[in-house]
This record gives sequence, C-alpha cells and structure tokens, in this order.
Amino acid sequence: MVVRKRAAPPTPWSQTLAEPKIDDSAFVHSFSNLIGDVEVGANVLIAPGTSIRADEGTPFYIGEGTNIQDGVVIHGLEKGRVVGDDGQEYSVWIGKEACITHMALIHGPAYIGDECFIGFRSTVFNARVGQGCIVMMHALIQDVEIPPGKYVPSGAVITNQQQADRLPEVTQSDREFAHHVVEVNEALRVGYQCAENNACIAPIRQQLGQSIKDIKQTDYRNSVTSMSLSSDIVAQVRSLLSQGYTIRTEYASERRFKTKSWLTGGTFQGRADQVLGDLEAFLRAHQGEYVRLIGVDTGAKRRVLEVIVQRPEDTPGEPSRLTTTKSKVDSSPVRSASNGNGKVGDDIASQVRAILHQGYKIGTEYANKRRFQTKSWQTGPSINSNRESEVINELQRLLAEHQGEYVRLIGVDPHAKRRVSQTIIQRPGQGGSIQTNSAVASPRATNIGAVASGGLSAEATKQVRDLLIQGYKIGTEHADKRRFRTKSWQSCEPINSNREAEVIEALEACLAEHQGEYVRLIGIDTQAKRRVLETIIQRPGKTSNNRARTATATAPAQSYSYASSSRDNGNGNGRVAISNLTAETETQVRSLLIQGYKIGTEHADKRRFKTKSWQSCEPIDSTRESEVIAALEGCLAEHQGEYVRLIGIDPQAKRRVLETIIQRP
Repeated sequence: MVVRKRAAPPTPWSQTLAEPKIDDSAFVHSFSNLIGDVEVGANVLIAPGTSIRADEGTPFYIGEGTNIQDGVVIHGLEKGRVVGDDGQEYSVWIGKEACITHMALIHGPAYIGDECFIGFRSTVFNARVGQGCIVMMHALIQDVEIPPGKYVPSGAVITNQQQADRLPEVTQSDREFAHHVVEVNEALRVGYQCAENNACIAPIRQQLGQSIKDIKQTDYRNSVTSMSLSSDIVAQVRSLLSQGYTIRTEYASERRFKTKSWLTGGTFQGRADQVLGDLEAFLRAHQGEYVRLIGVDTGAKRRVLEVIVQRPEDTPGEPSRLTTTKSKVDSSPVRSASNGNGKVGDDIASQVRAILHQGYKIGTEYANKRRFQTKSWQTGPSINSNRESEVINELQRLLAEHQGEYVRLIGVDPHAKRRVSQTIIQRPGQGGSIQTNSAVASPRATNIGAVASGGLSAEATKQVRDLLIQGYKIGTEHADKRRFRTKSWQSCEPINSNREAEVIEALEACLAEHQGEYVRLIGIDTQAKRRVLETIIQRPGKTSNNRARTATATAPAQSYSYASSSRDNGNGNGRVAISNLTAETETQVRSLLIQGYKIGTEHADKRRFKTKSWQSCEPIDSTRESEVIAALEGCLAEHQGEYVRLIGIDPQAKRRVLETIIQRP
C-alpha cells in the first residue's frame, strides 16, 4: 500500500524540506496524510482519515506501539516547543503505547506521555499530559500540565492548573480499558499488514468457517452509561456527586416497606460512571424489592435526599422510576400557595430555609380570634427536625389542623434560648402574604426575611441574605453630607457574625446611630481581600424603608466583583449597583446559575454580526453570581460599540440552553 507522505513546504520558518520517517513495522493507511518532519516509531498504527502536518510547528514524534485513530488531526504552532523524553525539543511529542482516538485534536506545543488515552473529539493544546493519564470524550485541555495518572472526565474543560491538580486518579479498571484498546489496535495493525501479504492472508482464508470458540475475548463492561437506569436517576446521581455528597442505598421487602424498616445497602463512591454501574448492579441484586437512593452530606452528617429508585412491580430491564420519599427531602420545590387551605407557600418556604440555614430551630403557635385579641397564643407541636422538607410537612399539617385560626412561625436560637423571629403565616379568611408580628419577646429579635426588617428595606435584607449565602462578610460605612461629597466614609462597628439575624441587627443599629447620614452596605470577599459590593441603604431625609437607591463605589470598578457605578431604575428599589447589565439580564444570570448551567459570552462587531461570526469573550469559570456579573461587565466594557450576547450552557448535555443579546452598538 502506498503511503501518502510528502516533505514540508518551503516557508520562512522551515527550510529543511524534511520528510516523514516511518519505521518498517508501522502501518500507515493510504487514506492518511503525513507531511514534514514526522518520526513514526515501531508498531504504530495510523488509521484512515488522519492528518499529521509538521509544516508549521515541527518536528513531531510518535512513539512505538501508539495508535492514531480515524480522523485525528495533529498540528503545531510555529512557535512553542515541548521537551520530549529524549531531551530534544518537539512541537508535538506522543509517547509509547498511547491511544489517540477518533477525531481527537493534538495541537502543538503538546506533550502526550506514555500509555495515555485521549478520548473521542478531545482537544489538547499548549499542554502536557503526564504518563498514564486517561482523557475521556469531548474534553478540552489547554495551557496546563496534567500530572501523571490523572483521569479527565468527559466534557471537562481544564484550562488552569488548579483544575488539573484536583483531577481524580486513574483506577485499575481505567488502566485495563486503555490496555484493551492498545491490544485491539495492535491486532488491527497486524491484520492490515497481513491483508496486503498473500503469503500471510492465504492460510487465514483457508481457516474461515472453522470454529473459533477457543478464542478468548476480553469481557469489557462499558460503565459509561447505565441502560437500566432512567435519565432522571442518572441526573440525580451526577448532581449529588458534583455537590460533594456521598451516595448510599437502602432496601426493603413489601412487609418491611409497610413498617418503614429499611435495611442498609451499600455506599457508592468514586466517579459518576462507577457509582452508576454499582447502583445498577445493586438494583439487579434486589430485584422485586424496594430500593431507595440516599444522598448524604458527610460534613453535616445528614441526609439531603431520599428517593425510591426501584419498586417490586418494576419490569426487569426497563428504566427504573424515580419517586421521592414523601417523609424526606423532595427534589422539587414547594410551590403551593399559603391561602388558608393548609398549604405552605413559596414565601413561607423561603422563611423556613433562611431560619434553618442560620442554625435556628422552628416553633409554632396558634390562636383563635378571641385568644389572638388577648395575645394568648397556644404552643403548637414541637418540630425537632432541621430538614426543610420535614419542617414544611409539619407546618402543612398544622395549618390544615387549625384552618380558620391564626398560626405563627417562630424562629428560636437554641444557644441564646431566645426568639429571633415571629411571623404570622395564616389568618382566618386571609391568604398568601406573610404578616410579621411586632410583639417579639426579645428586644434583639429580627424578623428574618419579612417584608421589612426594622430599618432595613426588603431589598437590603435580601441583599444581605444573598451575600451571606455566597460566603461573603458584611460591613457598613457612614458619612455626613460633607464627608459624602469628599467620599470620606467612616466605618461602623465591625460585624463579625455570619448569622443573618445578627447581621441585620447590627445594620439596624448602625442606621439608628447614624440617622440623618448616608449609610452604605459593604460585601467583602475575605479570601480575595476585596469588596464585592457597595450600596447605599440610607440617605439623609429618607428612611431606609423607602428603599434607598444605590450609589457609586469609591474604589475603581474593576476591583470589585460587582461593577460599582449606580443605575437608578426610576423607582429607587435599592438594587445592587450595576452599571451596564439590565435587571432582566441579572435575573437571567441568576436563573441560569440556580439551574446549574454555565455562563459564557460572545461578541461581534457590525460586520461579524451580519455574518454571524461571533467571537468568544474570556471564559467564565465561576458559579458565584457576583463574579459572573463582574465578568459580564468586563466583557461589555471591553467591547463597547459591539454586539455582546449572553450564553447559557448545559455542561451535562453539552449544549446551549440560551443565547440572548445584552448589548448592541
């Protein structure tokens, strides 16, 4: 078979006109292209449709026993070199017994170590992949060094060294899989070479039709997908693992299920494909029984999810159903309205979540109209759980039991043994809105999440909650009119707590102490030692309940995660100060992040816009709302006078879920 190879073309950076050097034992298919200074080692297989061009970056080296599969492209930049195992400089070095699988792209400068596996359509550019690494499908490795023996999952985007260092180790089953691929391609190489030699192929043709039962074949179980598990269960497992939770199982016969006497099953750890494979095997072992999946937060030592994934009536081989256990955490949010019908609404659910998040306990009280007038409340059933779903279930039962009466929700600090909030969640003949009771027992109590908390507007309270959830610290500054004009702000008392009630209390104290002055709320990233937010929550002549407008930050905008110049939307609603993003865009970003999607941006001038030739802005790796918004602001500022669009990306399905233009010339 004639190999299509040719010398490198004459260029200013390449005067040698070097030709490929191919070992006699290698097989290079005639439908592949080799150009320039490419050295192909012994027993290498180069499959049809490959393009290996050492015409710009040069030279290339492909080590012995390596297989380059269909559609692979290997190229290199003129500048940039890696040091091969022989100590020489190369544009692309691929070691021994490596697998470069279908449609992969290796673009120099690039180093692929011995016994590496590069999966379908994956890209390696300006990077080193250490010995024995396994890179699965559709991955991007750029500008990093992957340590030896690391596993890169499908769809991963590894573009900084911190990501590379956090990668998991390759397992023994992974090594067996890679070794199996090497063996298959070695057999293919020998077979291709034999097919071109009549002396070799004739005896084999004579044996056709004979029994081949004695041939041992590798029993490789594909654990990438679990065909008997529904897509919902697969998505649930991946979601739990991505959040750092541990997967456990319990099972029960029909008799045990009725008495809720579940038996403990296995604990599954590792990568998603391994856990799914183990879960599938567990379901097969307990066919005809109830099996439930449990997500465990090992740090907090609590269950975050219980969901039934198999029932006795399920048909073997069909995808298992996913049914959330009623008495435990439900995977869907509570959406019922609080309208006096015994149902808990979104506002109450948010209230419960905020109280539990701060480590407080939940209590209840109820009263008929006569007792309500005399403030003779009666204590409701004790709620000892700290699980949101269980608390909401108890509240629903209480509301249903006391329809036509007043019911109020109590937040209790068990350490200080005091109430931190009292909120009426049901009134006779009324529905929906959460009414705040001002008769709080402790003078220090704060109505968490209420419409207005003391001197703070609802927007400011929400802003505090959002900052605390993201792990930021809260600070305050004040200034009289003279200092405000000169931007000479003074700090209020430091706020060391991260409990929402205590933070709001400190903010209200600052507002009360500095009435008639400007007061602004500060969000602080303690890790990066920088401010992420500055917003005015009080102005002279206005109470903060008027929902103060945001103000201009004192430091340069680029030093903050939120851009700091003010935007008044006409109703003075106290929103975060963002200079370019509209409220609709911020809401869109928040919605995408809550759903677990990634955020990206693209820009185009008028000419590119007409031809739909968009260009990508800097990748946004963060999932923190403030940092994402800061990155969006940076893209808008950098490409003023151009079109900029926001991209929502589903990393699991590897597809875009949203494209919307957020800036026009």
